[in-house]
Amino acid sequence: MGNLNKVMLIGRLTREPEVTEFKNGGKVANLGFAVNNRRKNAQTGEWEEVPVWVSMKAYNHEHGRKLADLAALLHKGRQVYVEGHLALEQWTGKEDGKHHSKTLVYVDAIEFLGGGKHGEREGGAGADGPAVPADHLPGEHVADAGWPEELPEEPAEPAPKPARGGRKK
Repeated sequence: MGNLNKVMLIGRLTREPEVTEFKNGGKVANLGFAVNNRRKNAQTGEWEEVPVWVSMKAYNHEHGRKLADLAALLHKGRQVYVEGHLALEQWTGKEDGKHHSKTLVYVDAIEFLGGGKHGEREGGAGADGPAVPADHLPGEHVADAGWPEELPEEPAEPAPKPARGGRKK
């Protein structure tokens, strides 16, 4: 039987990304992330949002996506869609010598969604950072996307629909 290790989440960043650069030029962005589960409160009978806190890592890949650079454009409170896979990190503590482990999500793709904590609109510039077009490909590095520096304004009137031709028999 096969295996599948895929995570797809929509949530918000819980802290500013922490980007670390390695001696070899690689980068990783550590992200705090939260999604909500809904559950019914047994005492009140009301539905509640219960946060689930998730740690994530986004790496720059030498010949691929620059996810750490892309994640660095995000800010606390920004809503994003993330695709990734689960990973188990294990280490021995320097101070206590004990074995530690943590399950986290390694990011494979990031897509910017609607506004952040200060009400920025999708695809526009807000108090949290630069304008990021909403129609980019998941995981596409913003600087490599080839968008114009300024986004064009929407036309005042929608373009007319082309006339429909008759059916040929």
